[in-house]
Amino acid sequence: MRVLLPLLLLTLALPGCAWLRGDDNTEPPTELHDFEAEVELERLWSRDIGAGTDDRFLRLQPAVDGGRIFAVDHQGRVMALEAASGKPVWERDTGLAVSGGVGTGDGLILVGSIEGEVLALDWRDGAEVWRARVSGEVLAPPQADRGVAVVQSVDGDVTGLDSATGERRWVFDRTVPALSLRGTATPTLVEGFALIGQDSGKLAAVELERGLPIWEAAISRPAGRSELERMVDIDSPPRIQGNAVYTVTYQGHVAAVEGSSGNKLWDREMSSAVGLDVDFRHVYVTDQDSRVWALDRRNGSAIWQNERLLHRQLTAPAALDDHVLVADLEGYLHALSRFDGAIVGRTRVTGDPILSIPVVDGDTAYVYASDGTLAAYRISTR
Repeated sequence: MRVLLPLLLLTLALPGCAWLRGDDNTEPPTELHDFEAEVELERLWSRDIGAGTDDRFLRLQPAVDGGRIFAVDHQGRVMALEAASGKPVWERDTGLAVSGGVGTGDGLILVGSIEGEVLALDWRDGAEVWRARVSGEVLAPPQADRGVAVVQSVDGDVTGLDSATGERRWVFDRTVPALSLRGTATPTLVEGFALIGQDSGKLAAVELERGLPIWEAAISRPAGRSELERMVDIDSPPRIQGNAVYTVTYQGHVAAVEGSSGNKLWDREMSSAVGLDVDFRHVYVTDQDSRVWALDRRNGSAIWQNERLLHRQLTAPAALDDHVLVADLEGYLHALSRFDGAIVGRTRVTGDPILSIPVVDGDTAYVYASDGTLAAYRISTR
């Protein structure tokens, strides 16, 4: 039987398994201190998206496409808004207990449920196009391109569905560990293939049309005696910059591989379950202690690290112009300088945790909190 371990429980379990003894040795979140703000995080608009995550540990990710932003709550309410103004375009109550979304592509809006159901809605008006079932719960947003919708489920299977009908076209399956984090990586689709992060610590490139493997790279290999120590999940989407693919594992490594072959260009020790972002110069990573790193994209050497937000359960970083955005467990959005990692701006979006990475489109960042607050921000100089 496969066990999915919530990240919070794992945080309690690893330091000497103190939770079994009733001790609480977890590090408290670093307190926030006043600072000289250099930029303002200007709120452009805010909307309520139903129940949000409904008090569940879910990273329900909004998606921006064609001038609209799409969001979903755990109870299956899907909303399309004008990205510039937040004005509602359409809304649908799907009746699903949504655990993965929102994905886009091929004119579709895609969400997945705790029961392994995948729903495709028409991008234009929210009309239902099809429903399909995959092998297990869907925790990552499905993605579609070139006539194929790609869905990764918690049992490790990756299913290719016909974008027009929802019919199954292929399944890419691999042996998965007995114990892993509760989460899966969102597939990244590019130029006719899908990049798949796996719970085994491997990154695979799969042909989009037929699901055939092109290459597979071991980013991290399990090590240690216990199942806990051997966990090396990839639970965040691979990022592409130039001809390289970047990814990070839990209790393992951050690495760059060649997109054409999967050959490793560089790696360095790192542990992250939330992920990374990349721009033309740097790789930005939030590690397991909520330390934010900037690494040289060419060789992985450290440029800077910020330790002022330790243990605040930060999201993955999101690069926006000369800044890097992260959000935290108390609903704050922080802006860091891309050049030295200094905190240069901060605002409170809500009083509830923000689990999903800020979504950047142009000069705007969209933030979705667990209480259902969806807000748009722009950075301006003071």
